[in-house]
Amino acid sequence: MLNTQVMTWLLLLLLMLEEAEMYHYTDGGLRNVWLANGYEIRQTPHGEGVVFHNLDGLTRCICLALARQPSKLTGVEFRYIRSAGMLLSQPALGKLMGIDGQSIARWEKTSKVPRWADKLLRLLYTAHAEGNEPIANAVERIQTVER
Repeated sequence: MLNTQVMTWLLLLLLMLEEAEMYHYTDGGLRNVWLANGYEIRQTPHGEGVVFHNLDGLTRCICLALARQPSKLTGVEFRYIRSAGMLLSQPALGKLMGIDGQSIARWEKTSKVPRWADKLLRLLYTAHAEGNEPIANAVERIQTVER
């Protein structure tokens, strides 16, 4: 059973969500990301467009949230961290993990990410995002070789 403080917090959160105009951010196939701020909707000659104030910061926040969530990563979430967060192709991440790129592709497509790969990607991304020099250097070398 939820305690009173948690229930109050959830009620306040729901009230805030009702009042705020939220933007459903679906980049990379993500379905559960809603933005309360940090964006503008603008009219363009081609229709409505969205401008993000700090796309790199947004990507980093989403990837860190995914890496820290208690539930297992889905294939879409795994792909988002790999491609948007680490800027790695499937073969490049495979090289970093010591496996082939086809395994990465299969996990992302079927959402059957092995537990060890889920934990290793979270560890690699978090270390990379927090500036762990050896990890950052390894990721950068693989990115450079791919270009």
